[in-house]
Amino acid sequence: MTLYDTDVYAWAQEQAALLREGAVAELDLMHLAEEIDAMRASAYHALSSAIYQILVHLLKWRYQPERRGRSWQVSLVEHRNRVPRALSKMPSLAREMPTMVTEEYPRACRKASVQTDIPVAGFPATCPWDVEQILDHDFYPEATP
Repeated sequence: MTLYDTDVYAWAQEQAALLREGAVAELDLMHLAEEIDAMRASAYHALSSAIYQILVHLLKWRYQPERRGRSWQVSLVEHRNRVPRALSKMPSLAREMPTMVTEEYPRACRKASVQTDIPVAGFPATCPWDVEQILDHDFYPEATP
């Protein structure tokens, strides 16, 4: 068993020290690559999750106007704030956002359906908003009759 198998935190400290020393031959390259991939996936997931939450609340805002409230606005502000924070450290993720919207929209529809009792088929088949609208703090979709 290796340190990676028993204590990833200690392993990461060790690997960072080896990198700083330039001891490249001693690095655990396979696990370093796995951890970097995991870090990338985690960053993607965090941003995608914020998009998902925004979409859920935009759907509820549009299709259930009688229940609009401060908590929905607070959630929209919170999740819209998460996006630029994430992008400030990882600006290349911005190019993935249209894909995230496409991936997360059906999931958002399913959650909004459960929360509103509106059948999934009652929502548009594709996202009616572009990335700019989704992230715009001043954008709140009008109610649909």
